[in-house]
Amino acid sequence: MATYSKRFAHLRTSCLLLGCIGLGPILAQTETYCNPVNIDYTYMIYNSHKDLSYRSGADPAVVRFKDEYYMFVTRSMGYWHSKDLDEWEFIKPKQWYFQGSNAPAAFNYRDSVLYMAGNPSGSMSVLYSDNPQDGEWTATPGILHNLQDPALFIDDDGQGHIYWGSSNKFPIRARKLDKDKRFRPSEKIHELFNLQPEKHGWERFGENHSDTELSGYIEGPWMTKHNDKYYLQYGAPGTEFDVYADGAYIGDSPLGPFEYMPNNPFSYKPGGFINGAGHGSTVRGPGNQWWHFSSMAVNVNIGWERRIGMFPTFFDEDGLLWSNTYFGDYPHYAPSESDKKGKFTGWMLLSYGKPVKTSSHLEDFGADALTDENVKSYWVAERNDADQWAKIDLGEPGEVYAVQVNYNDYKTDMYGKIPGLYHQYTVEGSLDGTQWFNLVDRSTNDKDVPNDYVALETPRKARFIRYKNIHAPTPYLSISDIRVFGNGSGKAPKSVKNIEIIRNDQRRGAKISWKPVKNAQGYNVLWGIAPDKLYSSWLIYGEESLQLKSLNTDQTYYFTVEAFNENGVSERNPVTEVN
Repeated sequence: MATYSKRFAHLRTSCLLLGCIGLGPILAQTETYCNPVNIDYTYMIYNSHKDLSYRSGADPAVVRFKDEYYMFVTRSMGYWHSKDLDEWEFIKPKQWYFQGSNAPAAFNYRDSVLYMAGNPSGSMSVLYSDNPQDGEWTATPGILHNLQDPALFIDDDGQGHIYWGSSNKFPIRARKLDKDKRFRPSEKIHELFNLQPEKHGWERFGENHSDTELSGYIEGPWMTKHNDKYYLQYGAPGTEFDVYADGAYIGDSPLGPFEYMPNNPFSYKPGGFINGAGHGSTVRGPGNQWWHFSSMAVNVNIGWERRIGMFPTFFDEDGLLWSNTYFGDYPHYAPSESDKKGKFTGWMLLSYGKPVKTSSHLEDFGADALTDENVKSYWVAERNDADQWAKIDLGEPGEVYAVQVNYNDYKTDMYGKIPGLYHQYTVEGSLDGTQWFNLVDRSTNDKDVPNDYVALETPRKARFIRYKNIHAPTPYLSISDIRVFGNGSGKAPKSVKNIEIIRNDQRRGAKISWKPVKNAQGYNVLWGIAPDKLYSSWLIYGEESLQLKSLNTDQTYYFTVEAFNENGVSERNPVTEVN
């Protein structure tokens, strides 16, 4: 399943010579991707909601095995395989073990992939396969019991460990595993660490850490070893929220003692089209570039309606782990372009807030939802047939490089892994709204592509964009957003002025405000623990302030704000220190 598309073969000579830094593409024939990852997510039935249909993919455990990749996802009735982290193909296992797998764990050990799924009220087996691409698995006896959100880790000396935890009361825990006894766990349980919301603002429960009466959940551990340090990662405060994130503790051994990482949360994406970057896994990709895969919230039909996001990830010179979520749902260079290290392409959003006309709409699910940059709102057509269309007026001609069509599940009534699903459509462009030319042709597509991202082989200038439906596999044609990426012909906005930052909320937060910038489409607030470690960012549309509630009380922070529009990104303001 493609998560990218081939970029154009020819570029303006000036771009190749000058690099077009921050304004557009810089190299020809490269590959790109755009979150959320475009895989054929499984339809699900979750606990008491037996009659509620929704797609979901969450809690990704991604492992590298024989220089290829396998991704295991909650309740997906199988798993995905990729040669380069770009294209993914679903594999249906030959055994039944994956039918109800929840919050899976996986690890590459010698010549096998090890796998297990959480079961908070029963026993579970460690599965192993030396050919996971073929779907053959063998089970060990069920010797692990009552574990939610497990994680497997086997050190270089062969000593195994199991970590687990998904609770708003109990900490992340661990046991040693005896590899000579089919990974039988030791009797001793190690309690490692728990949330401290009074010190770590981001660990508070609720939308934007609203600090409800219910405590946050610590869950989804994952261990990564790098340069003889052990990074035990964990998710908080809740998977359904815009601020779901991953933090990490660092230790000198698999069982600690562990020290809280000062730049936590290291994987955080609270702004933009789709939010969340928690309960993930970190894997070394092509060219030895690290990537962090995590859960992103849709949360329309149910709180557990989610998608997968992937972000380039790094260890800095001080050994701090961080994920780059800057413009995190805009096009970035794909993992196969290992020399680019997942950088932002510079393609801006041409479609945000632009007027839309549609062939029809059902009830209150109107056309405006198609360009509002909100995965939770959506257009529903009166019928699901080839007469349905949506036309966006970009306002003025822009250079179009890519389009992303994000389908929505409105009263879907579909369950499980359904074979034969596919989406077919075309996207056309026009300069005058009369003469149309082809931009994207998916008229013969035979794949299930619920978050379809297509980069054009050659960029085209267009003012009008027209989506024409051919086939959607759901009872209703429903789309959350049609996102058009490229570069306008105007100027990027000027720098942000008059920035004020007030530390508040018992030092767990800060109010950041600034003077509106003319012709700005939105803003990025960037912050970090040093002027050269601005690892966190929050993308905002239509506001000139941000109440940030994710800070650590004993940490000094540094802030800056930049403006952007469809033409590019402003220069950043000088970094401000806030004690």
